[in-house]
Amino acid sequence: MITNIDVTLRDGGYRNGFNFTLDYALDHAQRSVESGFDWVEIAYLKGSFDPSKSTGLTGRGDPDYVRALADAIGPDHVGLIGHPKNLTRTDLADAYDAGARLIRLCLSPGSSAADLDLLGAAKGMGYTVCANLTRVSRLTARQIADISFRAAEAGADVVYLADSNGSLRPADVSSLVNLVATVAPAAAGLHAHNNLGLALANALAAVDNGATWIDSSVLGMGKGAGNLIAEQWIAYLDRDPSIESTSVDLGVLLELSDHLAASVVESRPSLPMTDLLMGHFDLSIEQREHFRGSHRDSVVAARDLQGVAS
Repeated sequence: MITNIDVTLRDGGYRNGFNFTLDYALDHAQRSVESGFDWVEIAYLKGSFDPSKSTGLTGRGDPDYVRALADAIGPDHVGLIGHPKNLTRTDLADAYDAGARLIRLCLSPGSSAADLDLLGAAKGMGYTVCANLTRVSRLTARQIADISFRAAEAGADVVYLADSNGSLRPADVSSLVNLVATVAPAAAGLHAHNNLGLALANALAAVDNGATWIDSSVLGMGKGAGNLIAEQWIAYLDRDPSIESTSVDLGVLLELSDHLAASVVESRPSLPMTDLLMGHFDLSIEQREHFRGSHRDSVVAARDLQGVAS
């Protein structure tokens, strides 16, 4: 059974400074659930990796906002994501009391015992807990195995492979999902970015190899080149009876797609050449500043950066 998470309000915030209005967020979440999404990831809790860049409504996850969304769609559809360095147990408890029931914590090989203790505390509070392995394309198999095992041991229900740089290919995804299944007694999930146009192919590869949690966003609205496009993903699920998921309503989702396009100008699909290069060379969003000249110069700069990153 596939569990679908709509990440538009959170990951899409990278496009509009997280400045969705409350009215839009409420309308979006209601239509998203009506279309068949199991969870709506409504915000970062206490900010992104750099909280100073996520001060809008869906970059904070304030209790009043969480409560409003939970009242509209029910707590069992309300999810948040957070970086442990920004969070305390009190923050998690306040969000749970306001109505959130899923929390995704961003982890890396450098995550401390305190980070994993926080994950365990969230599980103890009653959350469905996802461990989000960020920039997984830059990690070794040993690093992925280690953090996956530690996260599951601490209480994670799901280990998410986050293709933050949008550089994974279907064969890569297949190997990584199998690795997680081998080392972690937890479900596997995929958070795909679409820098190389492979998000849908990667999602299918993930599912073919046993992943049961998949992220997507309406119009693909997300950081850089965006995420797996929800309309394509749900249309595929609607057509393929071999993949079991919650009943979906493609018509409702397409209406939401039109509504987002009309309401948020930054939602329009885009593939800047810089994002294509970052996906091809497996570079992070922070390295965009190095691309200043012509496309030819940018390719040279990307090759140099790849050498440094390696």
